[in-house]
Order: sequence, then C-alpha cells, then structure tokens
Amino acid sequence: MSALGRKIVFTTSAPAAIGPYSQAVVVDRTVYVSGQIGMDVASGQLVDGGVQAQTKQALSNMGEILRAAGCDYSNVVKTTVLLKDINDFNSVNDIYKTFFSTNFPARAAYQVAALPRGALVEIEAIAVLGPLSDS
Repeated sequence: MSALGRKIVFTTSAPAAIGPYSQAVVVDRTVYVSGQIGMDVASGQLVDGGVQAQTKQALSNMGEILRAAGCDYSNVVKTTVLLKDINDFNSVNDIYKTFFSTNFPARAAYQVAALPRGALVEIEAIAVLGPLSDS
C-alpha cells in the first residue's frame, strides 16, 4: 500500500496554534482544521462582544486557514462546536448561518467545562479539497 501525503497548513492570517498542534493538516483531499476560538490575530487576545463576536472571529480565522489549504467554507463537510454554555446555542447559530448558508455541513455541538484562554466557543472543521457536486 502506498503512503498518503500529509501537508501541514499554516497561515499568518489566523492565530498561530497555542499548543503542540497545527492550524490544519491535509491528508489526501481531506483537510482537518483544528479548533478555532475567537482570537484576534493581531492582538492574540479574545475579541470583545460575547459569544457572537467570538463565533464570528473563530469562523473568520477558520476561513483564513481553509484558504491557506486551498478551499473555502463550501468545502466543509463537518464541524464540531464546543460551547462554554449550551444556552448560547441559538446565538452561535445566528452567526454560523452567515458563514454556512446552504448545503450545511454535518455538525455536533457540545457544552464543555472550559475552553482555552477562557473562550466561550471553539469550532473545528473537516473539509474536502476540490469541487464537490451535490446529488
């Protein structure tokens, strides 16, 4: 069996990893985007404005990483949303649907005890490179 290629994705347009992991990894045509929090790339701090502002920033960061990998939001097939408070579910959805407006990716959402840097939301994604056709 031949080995699959692996590419580490990095862009300065999104916050650098805050631990021993990559912003994203591409294996074959699959892009695995690490969880993104609402961290401003310039300041390295969480954005002000609560869960909706952090969701918007996390998804913007994800978009930069997707672009660096050679795709965009339309290539995302699965996301996982981690929430500090599950009661923020609808507020997160209000922002989420502005990034994913049709052919929504599969998704799971969980409340967790805590997130890095005290974030209110973290979102990770799996995308597939290349054109996708809907059937």
